[in-house]
Amino acid sequence: MPKCYSVIFKELYAISPKACKAVCFDGSSDILPKSTIFGPDNIRSDKNAWWVAEWILEKKNLTYSKKIQHYFEEGRMLEYEEIINHIPVKKEPVKDNSIDELRK
Repeated sequence: MPKCYSVIFKELYAISPKACKAVCFDGSSDILPKSTIFGPDNIRSDKNAWWVAEWILEKKNLTYSKKIQHYFEEGRMLEYEEIINHIPVKKEPVKDNSIDELRK
């Protein structure tokens, strides 16, 4: 379940069956595998925004913002995030917590 960021590109075009060249508005550009691009961002329809996996953005020289993010599973955007509450196990307090090796 990869975390993806919405990235606005000046240009995004295929250069091979497995790779795309991405050019940002500041002029930075890099090559991205097609498997890391999860589709257009329909929320920001007025811009050329695409969902790109977080792990590849950290390795590439592209300008992006971490403001708009979503999780994807099997190519589709998840509508909610699952929150798991951890309840710690209660333990009895120790009467003496001194360390013998540190005693003078």
